[in-house]
Amino acid sequence: MEESHATLTLNAESIHWERSTIEKLLQADLHERRAARRWRMVKSVIWMLLFAALVGVLSLNAASVRSPSARHTAVVAIRGVIADGREGSAEDVLPALRNALEDKGSQALVLLINSPGGSPVQAGLINDEIVRLRNKHGKPIYAVVEETCASAAYYIAAAADRIYVDKASIVGSIGVLMDGFGFVGTLDKLGVERRLLTAGENKGFLDPFSPQSDEQRQRAQVMLDQIHRQFIQVVKQGRGNRLKETPDTFSGLFWTGEQSLELGLADAYGSLDSVARDVVKVEKVVDYTYRGGFAERLAKRFGAAIGEGAVSALGLGQAMR
Repeated sequence: MEESHATLTLNAESIHWERSTIEKLLQADLHERRAARRWRMVKSVIWMLLFAALVGVLSLNAASVRSPSARHTAVVAIRGVIADGREGSAEDVLPALRNALEDKGSQALVLLINSPGGSPVQAGLINDEIVRLRNKHGKPIYAVVEETCASAAYYIAAAADRIYVDKASIVGSIGVLMDGFGFVGTLDKLGVERRLLTAGENKGFLDPFSPQSDEQRQRAQVMLDQIHRQFIQVVKQGRGNRLKETPDTFSGLFWTGEQSLELGLADAYGSLDSVARDVVKVEKVVDYTYRGGFAERLAKRFGAAIGEGAVSALGLGQAMR
């Protein structure tokens, strides 16, 4: 009987210990779940605050160019490669042009250019808008060249009333190119077979690993010639009788600022300060260049990540995947 009683006692203690252990585990799991829920809520608040901060920065940036009451010379800088998604894109430049010329205090607009060129499409959009805005507002528009104003950058400058350069500036390069590489012979030497499947005989037109036919080469040349004619027409319209055309003018060559004056590609020497002071005769300069760079790029690059982080923090991630 004593052994039976001892056994019952041990069993009871074992059951109590197991029950106690299970309760502790359940309580620990409950605490862990509550902590995880609280952390998800904290993360959701953090993501929302971060998103609100980005929106606030963008809003402040959008409102950063106010209408100064005083008379001033407006400036919009066009720097770097002119291409979609870059600082010199039409998306960034056009709103800056409109803000500058719509401001009642601006007496003239200076395009401060330092660019090797880029997309003829982006340059064409900017050129057309300069012409439209000048006709609409009746304010003079001047181009001031710093180091370089070549190719698509000159396409833009040609729309200005006058072009000012430094004697050592690089100006011109009125031409169009399409570049690439051909690796067909290299693949043959390496014993590598290129397997390109297309629907449409010219779909692999610019594939660097496929041979280019004479017909394709001619088609590409027709495209280049057409864009070149558009470029030439814009320059002739913009420069008018000031242009002293030579056989090299539209050959793609470029010249120093000093030479560009002789060829009629530019009008005079000048800088931003000298043009504001001596030409516009309003020394106060207000920069309207779009400066949405950091915050804008941050929002665009990480906007999706922020949204995903917020969704994950709220515990909705798995349901939406």
